[in-house]
Amino acid sequence: MKTVLLAKDRPGLTQAIEYLRSVCSDVRVHVGVPGQPFPAHEFESSVDLTVSYMSAWIVPESALRMTELAAVNFHPGPPEYPGTGCTNFAIYDGAKEYGVTAHLMEPSVDTGKILLVSRFPVDPNDSVHSLTLKCYDELKRVFPRVIDGVIGRAQLPISPETWPRKPFTRRQFLDLCKVTPDMGEDEIRRRVRATTFPGYPGAYIELAGLRFEHDGNLSNLIEP
Repeated sequence: MKTVLLAKDRPGLTQAIEYLRSVCSDVRVHVGVPGQPFPAHEFESSVDLTVSYMSAWIVPESALRMTELAAVNFHPGPPEYPGTGCTNFAIYDGAKEYGVTAHLMEPSVDTGKILLVSRFPVDPNDSVHSLTLKCYDELKRVFPRVIDGVIGRAQLPISPETWPRKPFTRRQFLDLCKVTPDMGEDEIRRRVRATTFPGYPGAYIELAGLRFEHDGNLSNLIEP
């Protein structure tokens, strides 16, 4: 079975590769970052299974057409939070529950039929970072079950769950990062907390043509 795995280098990737190689005879692994060319050459001939594991690439329709069994995406968020910055928006909303989703891929991101949703509670002190780590653990746990369901059945195990909203966009995430002087204290704190992640720029304010970014220290936000 020819399988193409598209992924980012994230916790759980090694286990995902090992599991695919244990059940599929021919696994082609492509690990990339935003901006790298999509490995279109893999789809010049038919592919049995395409797997996107938190991939930086949006799989083009031409590649989906060349996939015969299933094209499956592992999304680090529940159906309530599709698209970009899903964990950020969950923290901003004060969500009490979060989770991960495995679904079939369509040309539009996070719109395909859902195969599995696994939810877990959000701790009041969870940050974007800690909630993301929980997603990595949960994806690692459900990955074998989803793959087994896809390659071991004549009919795909479709879930009754659906996507209740359109995917969040990159523009919406960038808007979430912006703080303005007219915002109240609670709104500013929510935005800073929801956009702080180690190693990445977060909340910012623009004054006098200059951009000032938050330093990433959340201690004064959690216990003001």
